Amino acid sequence: MAQVVLTVNDHSYTMQCNDGEEAHLKELGQVLDAEVGKIKSAVGQVGDIRLLLMSGLVIADRLSETLLRVEELEDQVQGMRQSRNQATKQGEQVSEDVTQRLDAAAERIEALAREIAN
Repeated sequence: MAQVVLTVNDHSYTMQCNDGEEAHLKELGQVLDAEVGKIKSAVGQVGDIRLLLMSGLVIADRLSETLLRVEELEDQVQGMRQSRNQATKQGEQVSEDVTQRLDAAAERIEALAREIAN
């Protein structure tokens, strides 16, 4: 297990994480510290626990909105896939129809050519 020291609201916290996750944990700590700083600027020093709670709620709200957006995008992608599949089937049907009509026209032309030749 690796250890990372995070600084949030000018306080240091030693956290453990899996090896290789240190940089990611530091980034998360920086996000939290930045949010604490924004809230502290807006409402003042209201205590570490309250600042952390408010920051956590703001970040959780962003996450919730992001997850909803991801679901919407996944639905759009699924709709596009269905449209693509339907268009592909329609394209195959059109191609088959065109092929049949060309074959029929070719047969008529051959029949006319035989009549003219006779």
